[in-house]
Amino acid sequence: MEDTRPVLLDVQDLKMHFPIRRGLLRRVVGYVYAVDGVNLFIREGETLGLVGESGCGKTTTGRAILRAYEPTAGKVLFRRNGTMVDVLQLDSREMKAIRRDMQIIFQDPFSSLNPRMTVLDIVSEPLQVHEKLSSDELKFRVSELLRRVGLRPEYMNRYPNAFSGGQRQRIGIARALALNPRLIVCDEPVSALDVSIQAQVINLLKELQTEFGLTYLFIAHDLAVVEHISDRIAVMYLGRVVELADSERLYTNPLHPYTEALLSAVPSTDPDREGIRVILTGDVPNPANPPPGCHFHPRCRFAQDICKEKTPEWRELEPDHWVSCHFAEELSLVGVG
Repeated sequence: MEDTRPVLLDVQDLKMHFPIRRGLLRRVVGYVYAVDGVNLFIREGETLGLVGESGCGKTTTGRAILRAYEPTAGKVLFRRNGTMVDVLQLDSREMKAIRRDMQIIFQDPFSSLNPRMTVLDIVSEPLQVHEKLSSDELKFRVSELLRRVGLRPEYMNRYPNAFSGGQRQRIGIARALALNPRLIVCDEPVSALDVSIQAQVINLLKELQTEFGLTYLFIAHDLAVVEHISDRIAVMYLGRVVELADSERLYTNPLHPYTEALLSAVPSTDPDREGIRVILTGDVPNPANPPPGCHFHPRCRFAQDICKEKTPEWRELEPDHWVSCHFAEELSLVGVG
């Protein structure tokens, strides 16, 4: 069934190249191609999971979308008042207005909270920047936010060191919700938590999404977690998205060899299932010196000469199933299911 929800975020050919400087004069001698032409889109009210190996550019992509980093090139189109606005073209005044709609939950609940600020100060900070509220109104809003994320309002006068990792992440979620955003970038929000706490935080995120109509870009490396929360999944390798599809289709019918390798590493709870482990040869290439053509070709067992010379086109091979591979139609890959 075709999803008819409007697109909230459309990222087109997004690039984030960090300069490498050396010498006494700090001359630029090269670039780290952290994000090198990312294409993805997110519909209103859905969760898009963004997965890949460590260092592939997932977090940088999320921060570039929010302009926490200033991207090198590309477009980040965000639906506002019925029209698509390129976030990268907005000035500081226009950007401040749109930041109400775009928030982030950081990966590390220990370093993302200022240890010298109370919970009241942390959660109310966005409100103080964007709204003019009295002290009593701020306390009321913060108490309501804390209740909604499962914390007691009387905790608002405590400091972050008084809380566990799971509780700190709930404080981070409350801060992200303060301005009633439409899009939240969840940057590996459960990777630093115990497994039992991970489930609680994920269930909380799903409840909040239903209640407030939130849209998530959920960045993670744990495919089991991503499958549980995501409507669709984008697979990223060395700065590029190589496949994008709904969760069930991607897990059962991958079209890119790298997706197949990732799925083969997912442990199964079925003792009778005999999985085929796809072992990738070689190391992940240096993002400061990526290989020509398809970035994955040095590790791909299906690679041919064209893969070494020409970048594969980003195309919709099946309805709502996008892939970047020269031979996606010809390959018979194994999924999970």
